[in-house]
Amino acid sequence: MTTTSDRSTRGAQGLRLDLADDERTALRALAEELVAASPRLLDDLSWVTQARQASCRMPLRLMETLRDFRSDAGATGSLVLAGLPVDERDLPSTPTVRESVERATTVPAVLAMLVGLHLGEVIAYRSEKSGALVQNVVPVRGLEDSQSNAGSVPLEFHVENAFHRERPDYVGLLCLRNDHAKRAGTLVTCIRQALPLIEETDRKVLREPRFVTAPPPSFRQGDRTTPHAVLTGSVEDSNICLDLNATTALDEEAGEVMARLKRILTDVSTPLVLQTGMMALIDNRLVLHGRSEFTPRFDGRDRWLHRVYVHLDNRRSREFRDDAGAVLN
Repeated sequence: MTTTSDRSTRGAQGLRLDLADDERTALRALAEELVAASPRLLDDLSWVTQARQASCRMPLRLMETLRDFRSDAGATGSLVLAGLPVDERDLPSTPTVRESVERATTVPAVLAMLVGLHLGEVIAYRSEKSGALVQNVVPVRGLEDSQSNAGSVPLEFHVENAFHRERPDYVGLLCLRNDHAKRAGTLVTCIRQALPLIEETDRKVLREPRFVTAPPPSFRQGDRTTPHAVLTGSVEDSNICLDLNATTALDEEAGEVMARLKRILTDVSTPLVLQTGMMALIDNRLVLHGRSEFTPRFDGRDRWLHRVYVHLDNRRSREFRDDAGAVLN
């Protein structure tokens, strides 16, 4: 009988699955089948339907691991898939423009979609990256110092789209290339590890609507949300909604509590240094993520990730989606 330990391992950096050679071969064949599937457009809903159905034909261990992660994201709230069939030698140059996205089917983009569609429903936001389902995270000349996916300075810890009522349940980051030094990391920190270290009086403040969060620069809309709590849900196993670059406390006490929380989150953080063919899945309800600093060269071989967002329940966001599509307004 196959057990969870046979399928994957849990360590200090969370749940991890390393694909075997035969699994990698089978997964690449499936991805190539979808690359050729009409109309060869990632955002076309008829293609998404084909990909959703095909995700049920991925290697069994991969599907089992994704279901395990969906059921319980563990202490670190993250899963790393290693050995996905991405060959750096087959890649074009890393994109260098703002708002870079993938529209046409490619093996890496299809892999990101397959994994996302087995977890739930891949979604996007019309105001971010033109509503593309597969988005590129790449450095952009002139934006090196920005707190955005186009920057290369340290990126503050944040819940993805913390300002939005229907933020993603999961964020997937597939590495096509790491930086030249192969050291750039996605930093993750999980409220499950931080919560026991937070004083009860601070927890009480964090559960009150004494904070506001501005949209990230990529949305180019609005300034702030209505006041919200940082910790929600179960008192013993809380969700977190916080962007250390964009969330502001509404009073002095709340600001002091947020500063203490930042120190705790930093103390329990861990880097996920993704190399070609590795994909990180992050539970966006439990985990804040950021990025370590790296030096782009803009020579076509800079760091390049594909990003996908996943919702578990498409019905809850129906009012934001025209014609029941995948893009939220």
